[in-house]
Amino acid sequence: METEERLLTRIHQGDRKAQQELYRRFAGTAMAVAMRYVADTEVARDVLQESFVKVFSHVKDFEHRGEGTLKAWVMRVVSNEAINAMRQRRRHLFTELPEEEGTPDEEPDVGGISMEVLQRMIEQLPEGYRIVFNLYVFEQKSHKEIAALLGIKENSSASQFLRAKRMLARQIQQYQQQL
Repeated sequence: METEERLLTRIHQGDRKAQQELYRRFAGTAMAVAMRYVADTEVARDVLQESFVKVFSHVKDFEHRGEGTLKAWVMRVVSNEAINAMRQRRRHLFTELPEEEGTPDEEPDVGGISMEVLQRMIEQLPEGYRIVFNLYVFEQKSHKEIAALLGIKENSSASQFLRAKRMLARQIQQYQQQL
């Protein structure tokens, strides 16, 4: 497989096949990232399309710093675009659902659970929980950064994350009991 640096060189030279290769190489992962934030497949496809429009519009400004940095940049564009789509739809509901009995306090063992199953569990979280969880876990943003990004209070971010973790722990516990 061609290196990112070589692929970028070809893109900068106006090679359309290189643009197609970039899309082919990263579209699957980018769609998975979009789906982490946006549970609606059609909206996630729109996010993917808008993301690649931005990637191709700004690729000339991207500074390659080694293998993997192009992919990381593309995924950051996708996550930012997904958050923007959520903002525009004004649908994030930062809810405070009541805690259920039997919520585990410790982190569950996820060793026997596939990433696909975990991803489906995350997708089932209420929208606000899911957004904060993804930003904190996958984007490694602080609650302060999340609060600024989403226009909520820092405590709300922390609360949404804690509740998301507890809800996921319950889902994992139920899944493991069914095995």
